[in-house]
Amino acid sequence: MKKQLQDVFKGFSKLSREERLKALREVGALQDSDIDYLSKGGLRDTSLGEKFIENVIGYFQMPLGVATNFRIDGKDFVIPMAVEETSIVAAVCKSAKWIRESGSITTEVVGSDIIGQIQIAKVKSFADFEKQILSQKNYMIEIANREVAFGLVRRGGGVRDIQVRRVPRGDGTDMAVVHVLMDPCDAMGANIMNQVCEYLKEPIEQFTGEKVTMCILSNLVDTKVTRAVVHIKDIDPVLAEKIEEASLFAQQDPYRAATNNKGVLNGIDPVLVATGNDWRAVEAGIHAYACRDGQYRSITRWYRDNGGLTGVFEAPLVVGTVGGVTALHPTAMLCMKMLGTSSANELSRVIAAVGLVQNLGALKALTTVGIIEGHMKLHTKNLALGAGAEEREIPMVQKKLEEILAIRKRISLSNAIDVLKELRAGQMSVTSSTATSSSTHQHS
Repeated sequence: MKKQLQDVFKGFSKLSREERLKALREVGALQDSDIDYLSKGGLRDTSLGEKFIENVIGYFQMPLGVATNFRIDGKDFVIPMAVEETSIVAAVCKSAKWIRESGSITTEVVGSDIIGQIQIAKVKSFADFEKQILSQKNYMIEIANREVAFGLVRRGGGVRDIQVRRVPRGDGTDMAVVHVLMDPCDAMGANIMNQVCEYLKEPIEQFTGEKVTMCILSNLVDTKVTRAVVHIKDIDPVLAEKIEEASLFAQQDPYRAATNNKGVLNGIDPVLVATGNDWRAVEAGIHAYACRDGQYRSITRWYRDNGGLTGVFEAPLVVGTVGGVTALHPTAMLCMKMLGTSSANELSRVIAAVGLVQNLGALKALTTVGIIEGHMKLHTKNLALGAGAEEREIPMVQKKLEEILAIRKRISLSNAIDVLKELRAGQMSVTSSTATSSSTHQHS
């Protein structure tokens, strides 16, 4: 399988869409039924959409591509990415190939529990409240698992712990927050966690005499953190230093960190979308984790290491492989099958690796050719389309825009419009000349 994937990924981007689908079928990533589904344009019947949201009028379709060249923890992956932004897929494939040839990607998940919160907005005595909750902790875990989370318990998960936190209100008084820690197994766990918290509301009020204000899961899951590590051997020392300095910039400056982390999410979000996972929840958790020490920082760091370069991604990345859109949307199901991940933890590790590799590609571009040349060269097709170029005109417009970019170091839609006008004027001249010649020949 590994050799087949390596062979099929050589020149993969230069293949036609039909050839890519055929190649993915040959390595077992797609089946004939998958190819037929994709060839017909994917999901068209809006009845499924009616089951997901309200006031449905249709589907908003995004391009679905695949990231190639990924070997994570010694295993090869074909990674689906649903995204509209130019250069993301190309950049991550290029960086993954570099790592494949000169380094490695390893991953792990530290911890297993997600967090639910039960808030008491105005607690009379936090000390008394905490004492009462902790004295009944084992009982509450038992009844929550027996009455609500029994399905997770059968699969080896369920509620594991209950903790109490004091949160100052800012007016000299406190609110109390009960944290419910639960192992969701291969589910993201949001719905079941919310049910557990709601179920525990009544016994908590009975034990303590306090009034529960609200119950909800938290997306800041610092009890379950995904870690990905990239190591590259024998890198050019100058390039390694530049990437290390760029990483330090993002660690120390929140203005840079925000853009750096957006670049990491350029890799993460497309896989979340493709697999039907809640990308908004993951983003919220990552951003919250990025400022856990009081300053917003990069969720990746790169440093020189014994003549090589090492990069680390570390953040909550809670995903599911069962339930919800992942198990209902045919495109998400196809993407999950293509990935071949065996668990939610493995999916989380793969997604973290994609985010870190995407970050490497961005930092390399920023510290060498610059973001304009690196990104805009791939953006020329979008500009050509925006200018109104037809399919046969796009390659010529792209070529001219690349020439302008090489000289001026910038291009815009107005450049594309001007190029298209010149191209069509030239074609009209040729057509007119040909017509005149033909007419003269006929009359003679």
